[in-house]
Amino acid sequence: MIVLHTRKTLEAVAEASRRYDLVLVPGFKDSGPEHWQSLWQTQSHAFQRITQRRWDNPDVELWIAAIQRLLATRRRPALLIGHSLGALASCCVAADGHPMVAGLMLVAPAEPTRFEAEDRVPQTPLGVPSLVIASHNDPVMRFPRAEHWSRLWQADLVDVGDAGHVNAESGFGPWPHGLDLILDLVRAVDRRAEP
Repeated sequence: MIVLHTRKTLEAVAEASRRYDLVLVPGFKDSGPEHWQSLWQTQSHAFQRITQRRWDNPDVELWIAAIQRLLATRRRPALLIGHSLGALASCCVAADGHPMVAGLMLVAPAEPTRFEAEDRVPQTPLGVPSLVIASHNDPVMRFPRAEHWSRLWQADLVDVGDAGHVNAESGFGPWPHGLDLILDLVRAVDRRAEP
């Protein structure tokens, strides 16, 4: 549970959420109650989450539209925290030049061909500070492919070792290191905004 995280980390995330909207973008079939995204949202008001009706329809355009709907209601820059298909949709929104996207945390992005998204997912720099969090034994994207996409997107690659798909089934409950990575991203976004 999030209570295992240090008070200092939680306070820093809460502080960041006063300057940036921290938007969770789940993957296919949404994130279940034991997924780190769900645990973060349930136990901290710092996070918002996209909503949609068809979590069982793996059309990346549905995810993109859900992100755009949420961003249309926001007044502050957003950091998109996407998992799997949600990571692909997040990078599409950023690459389309959405003015409210300030940074991306792309956790275990899916191989675009798995969701027939290869023509939609950008093969160019994303234009905002970005992290790709990748595992060596992720069944949804091989690590060399994560390295490839990180280079294309000009994103910093974070190697989390043998971590499966970085989800509840892989043993990731509250994932305290993920909160530290958000703070790393916040610092990168802050640096970019400096005059």
